[in-house]
Amino acid sequence: MTKIFALFLTLLASTISFANSPVPSPSDALPHVIPSAPNIQAKAYVLIDYDSGKTIASLNPQNRIEPASLTKIMTGYVVISELKNGTIQLNDEVTISTKAWQMPGSRMFIEVGKKVTVQDLIKGMVIQSGNDASVALAEHVAGSEEVFAELMNRYAQSLGMNDTHFVNATGLPHPDHYTTAADLAILTQALINNYPEEYQWYSKKKFTYNGITQYNRNKLLWQDPSVDGLKTGHTESAGFCLVTSAKREEMRLISVLLGAEDAKQRVQESQKLLNYGFRFFETHKLYDQGQRLNETRIWEGKQDMLGLGLTDTLYITIPRGQYKNLVIESSIDPQITAPVQKGQQLGKLFISFNNETLVEKPLVALTDVEQGSFFKKLFDQIKQLLNSLFGFLGL
Repeated sequence: MTKIFALFLTLLASTISFANSPVPSPSDALPHVIPSAPNIQAKAYVLIDYDSGKTIASLNPQNRIEPASLTKIMTGYVVISELKNGTIQLNDEVTISTKAWQMPGSRMFIEVGKKVTVQDLIKGMVIQSGNDASVALAEHVAGSEEVFAELMNRYAQSLGMNDTHFVNATGLPHPDHYTTAADLAILTQALINNYPEEYQWYSKKKFTYNGITQYNRNKLLWQDPSVDGLKTGHTESAGFCLVTSAKREEMRLISVLLGAEDAKQRVQESQKLLNYGFRFFETHKLYDQGQRLNETRIWEGKQDMLGLGLTDTLYITIPRGQYKNLVIESSIDPQITAPVQKGQQLGKLFISFNNETLVEKPLVALTDVEQGSFFKKLFDQIKQLLNSLFGFLGL
């Protein structure tokens, strides 16, 4: 009987009725008028929304570049990860090696043979961009900078930084040491999301060690109160680089700017990117992870109704003033039969704007549903058959 019934089923999509959800209606919205991104003087850049991950503006985001001291964002990510894993501690005392002491470039002025805490070394790397501190941390975590670079690459792969390869912890030039603007945005997003407390180190404007006070090279920390990080970089071949994050009200943006001509230009161009993103775009939190968006019929189970939702919190970034023009639709599998496991995909959610699909997400079961008793299954099969026959006959 079940096979006969299945012949009458249609595969038409069903529409979700969102319970307690901010579903916009396409009325009374402002015209869709958004200017192009400003002309940015850089070899490459990308501007993304932190929550939604949407790219708002970009130039050569996938081009391979030399990261210079932006490398230290990954060095910091690995060190913080190892702190969280318990392999090192903030109060560990690190004996400074000759290699670390001799590092060229920016330094926190640690001395060979002296003991420095991990916490001070992190500040020296994050705030002062110390190459000496970076190597000392790498050696403490992994025994050598070379092995630490292997860790960096493993973390990069786990984050999806597919166009990145590291050979050192400092960013000193090397032919096999490279990344992209897009990958640096991925890394920055992960740092802020996974380690929000430690991220606060990147907002510090100065640090004093060994009687020497040095100031954070990210001048946007003084210029724009919404900026709370992140890192500068410079070598002769890489040019002047800056990764920045800023939060205004509930919206956070991440900008990655690479290859500016001087330190003033990297600040000026990064500010232009941030202002553009905040002025012309807005981000909305649509649905929480696990929020019940719909109840659908499930057959032959211990219960008759099944809640559907999303596996992750859903944010969306759109042109400012266009929220009411969002179109939210869905499709649900036409026949759902127990057993069903929590997290099993049973449909899709579609969000579009201006005739363009912005988001397509799986709708999943929010709970397990076991098969019902023999009589429950039999009753449901009969009910489905009758429903399909009456529908076929137009009754």
